[in-house]
Amino acid sequence: MKWYDGFRTVPPSYRPVAVVDIGSNSVRLVVYDGLRRSPSPIFNEKVLCGLGKGVAITGRLNEAAIARALQELRRFKTLVRQIGVKEIYAVATAAAREAKNGAEFIDLAEKALGAGINVLTGKEEARFAALGVIAGIPEADGIAGDLGGGSLELVDLHDGKLHDGITLPIGPLRLIDLSGGSIERATHIVDEYLAKAEILRHLNGRTFYAVGGTWRNLARIHMAQSQYPLHVLHHYMMTGQQAGAISDLVSGLTSSSLKDVKDMSKSRVETMPFGALVLNRLLHYGKAKDVTVSVYGVREGLLYSKLPRRKMQSDALLASCWDYARRYARSPAHELELCDWTDQLFGKGKIEENEEETRLRYASCLLADIGWRAHPDYRADRSLGMISQAAFVGVDHPGRVFLALTVFYRYEGETMKDDLTRLLDERHIERAHLLSSIFRLAYILSAAMPGMLPKIGLKLGDNKTLVLTIPKKIKDLMGERVEKRLAGLAFEIGRTPKVLID
Repeated sequence: MKWYDGFRTVPPSYRPVAVVDIGSNSVRLVVYDGLRRSPSPIFNEKVLCGLGKGVAITGRLNEAAIARALQELRRFKTLVRQIGVKEIYAVATAAAREAKNGAEFIDLAEKALGAGINVLTGKEEARFAALGVIAGIPEADGIAGDLGGGSLELVDLHDGKLHDGITLPIGPLRLIDLSGGSIERATHIVDEYLAKAEILRHLNGRTFYAVGGTWRNLARIHMAQSQYPLHVLHHYMMTGQQAGAISDLVSGLTSSSLKDVKDMSKSRVETMPFGALVLNRLLHYGKAKDVTVSVYGVREGLLYSKLPRRKMQSDALLASCWDYARRYARSPAHELELCDWTDQLFGKGKIEENEEETRLRYASCLLADIGWRAHPDYRADRSLGMISQAAFVGVDHPGRVFLALTVFYRYEGETMKDDLTRLLDERHIERAHLLSSIFRLAYILSAAMPGMLPKIGLKLGDNKTLVLTIPKKIKDLMGERVEKRLAGLAFEIGRTPKVLID
């Protein structure tokens, strides 16, 4: 069986599904393009209602916050009808489950939304958040932490499976209430819980996966400070020391000073110091090797849990790239043939590559033709932007840049506005050049249409040759441009080009 068996070459159809997330701080609607392995948001809206504000003191949801939330839910109801959503998955978290008037609010919220709402237990919230991390970072091995307005969920991840998990009542809104807005008092509260959290003993020397808007904003500030060339939060990584330093800095800032920070959401200035405090103290007790941001959390974990097991186990990156090929390539079937055609040069006794490099090669094959509709002068830059900025998951930043660079070079791009190559080592830059040369040869032979590449051989021959084999029936396919591109590819791998008409 081929790894792509079951792939359909017709363009993906939209079967939109919606997730409504009623949190302690925000009420959000996200509509995705379908219940698929790597769903793409087609609509995303939130309002920071602050439902959890004051719950720790009064035990009740704030009436003004309830009114704002219900108004937004009525709007969501209208929007999902307009978009054509058939399935709505609505959940509520810490504030609704803990407040005395939580059940009353949920009744009103279900009428406003026109759909049932599942009030998650702390255990369920932790599970969905951890599933979201696994859906977006399948190789995750460490502790996943989802910081909401009212609580922090921690789950141990290993070998793609969920292990122990806990919920702690130390979300930023709750800390503001309990501490009276004092960072010093909040530090004592956070320390009291984290010092007893046995799960943090398993974090030592491993990765902490940070989920939640507050921590995403913290990462965005660090990106700006370090002049990071790729503005993609998913899979953004900081060392434990870097994350500790930036969280320590932000936890010491006032709300008024945070308003002037360019790369931070102004709606989170009140909660940011307290969210940063939680991360700083968590790293102090857990001693994580590094911190990786996951934009996937409870919402994506909920959708992931609805997938058939076969889809859950499929490759998130290749699924995304295949969707791109079906939408943008001249012939998706040709891109699958390109994957097989490049197999002739790689593997045991050929050009060496490890398992991850094979996977990235297939992904780059699927993306190799997505820029064809642009003007020839702009195809390289367009592809570079599309791939480097795509909502892909299942790939780290160096891998993402490798894919973008490979297709950039395939369109003979030379210089780029942002020097993304600083995220790659020399081996992977050379490999991007190599794959791009193979692609240029393939496309001049096949005209981007299926049925031709399977007839043509390309292999490493004896005496340091690179052998292109053309059947006699299509020998007229040879020409100056084919010879030139074959020679360029052969030169790149230190071989002599050779053509066989068989």
